[in-house]
Amino acid sequence: MKIGLLASNPDLYSNQRIIEAGEQRGHEMVFLNISQCYLKLDASSPEVHYRGGTVLNDVDAVIPRIRPSMTFYGCALTRHFESLNIEALNTSDAITRSRDKLFSLQLLQKNNLDIPTSGFANSPVDTKDLIDMVGGAPLIVKLLEGTQGKGVVLAETTKAAESVINAFKSLRVNLLVQEFIKEAQGKDLRCFVIDGKVVASIERTAAPGEFRANIHMGGSASIVSVSAAERQLAIKAAKTMGLRVAGVDIIRSSRGPLLLEINSSPGLEGIESATGIDIAGAMIESIEKKLGWKAED
Repeated sequence: MKIGLLASNPDLYSNQRIIEAGEQRGHEMVFLNISQCYLKLDASSPEVHYRGGTVLNDVDAVIPRIRPSMTFYGCALTRHFESLNIEALNTSDAITRSRDKLFSLQLLQKNNLDIPTSGFANSPVDTKDLIDMVGGAPLIVKLLEGTQGKGVVLAETTKAAESVINAFKSLRVNLLVQEFIKEAQGKDLRCFVIDGKVVASIERTAAPGEFRANIHMGGSASIVSVSAAERQLAIKAAKTMGLRVAGVDIIRSSRGPLLLEINSSPGLEGIESATGIDIAGAMIESIEKKLGWKAED
């Protein structure tokens, strides 16, 4: 098959591994820089073009790996491939849902999946009530548009929480206030879900002095056994978003596992390095199964 990887940086570990895994399984893998693709909208002959005028209508499937700053254009591009009946490993609709922090939390809540108590606001006068609503300080304040730990602040006291919220309000941005799960001790779980199964899981531990268990911010990762409840929560979360491939972040609290976030373009380096599992190969296999492709003997 001919498979296009829709991404922005060919040098990223995850992108290199996906290209490598596809080629090892006998496919023609093409790296497609999202910003260099452009679309022809036409009722009789829609097309996707790449730099130099190459028409991409002959690919069998695409793997969208869209960076947050390219979400709008990347999803439009993925949608165009879908309109040409080209298989997308994650659909444009599913990616759009997962990238909207508030909408994804509302969807999870609607489907009775446990999340940390959260508040959403624009610029309320009632800062104190917003803080009380999520159980008081310490609490997390997030910019709705932030990603990979950016725009996320831990406010340890009520006074600090009021200061942070008021500072964000002055920027006229939408903000999310969330209870801080102290008992998690700076750890969370990343479950990698493919086609309704948890294929790998790790525990991430925050760097010293940091509250976010983020590998990009100096955190570490180790193999972990997840409980049946945690496994089911991850699978249901991915299904709720409509994602065939997802990195589901879960935090262990005194009242059971809680969903933090669902990532539609989860990184492979930390989880492949910690577990030794060929996740990139499992992603390619998912496309093979969907399209009924079998390797020739």
